[in-house]
Amino acid sequence: MKLPKEFYLQPNVVQISRDLLGKFLYTHIDGILTGGMIVETEAYSGENDKACHAHLGRRTNRTEIMYAEGGVAYVYLIYGIYNLFNIITNEKDKADAVLIRAIEPTEGLKEMQLRRNLPKIQPNLTAGPGLLTQALGISLKHYGADLHGNLIWVEDQGIVIPDNEVIETPRVGVAYAEDHALLPWRFRVKDSKWTSKAK
Repeated sequence: MKLPKEFYLQPNVVQISRDLLGKFLYTHIDGILTGGMIVETEAYSGENDKACHAHLGRRTNRTEIMYAEGGVAYVYLIYGIYNLFNIITNEKDKADAVLIRAIEPTEGLKEMQLRRNLPKIQPNLTAGPGLLTQALGISLKHYGADLHGNLIWVEDQGIVIPDNEVIETPRVGVAYAEDHALLPWRFRVKDSKWTSKAK
């Protein structure tokens, strides 16, 4: 079952980020279904989070979608190479987002392998935010995509990850955020070989 609108409109982005573990992210692009179980996320909390693109109410062409009502995609490019996929949450103008960092692939593995140009199925197929978007076919053209449609969506298949199987650590690559860089807002499924290797 696709996640309902209400899931994305919850006010606590950190809780949403944790609760997305065990949910399934799918894409149906070029007629091909690909996807898998979310095993790693990071929370970004709007204007008050020094690591968030919307910190202090920053509004640019890139960040404008962050101010939309929750349940849409925020896709942006880093290093001129990788597209990162985020889910906008909370009410309009709150600018909260969850970065999807890794999935355990379950659907369309051969297609994902082709998109990633890998000789075999291995963890770096989807273990990393820039790798999973490549595998799933997500690009900048999916900026603002409605996550209730049939292009990109998230499903609840009844899997619940217990707290003792969730690792909470600081987020990756946000040293510029000073004290906020230490917030334990990165969530990973313990012992999953599909999570990213970033320290």
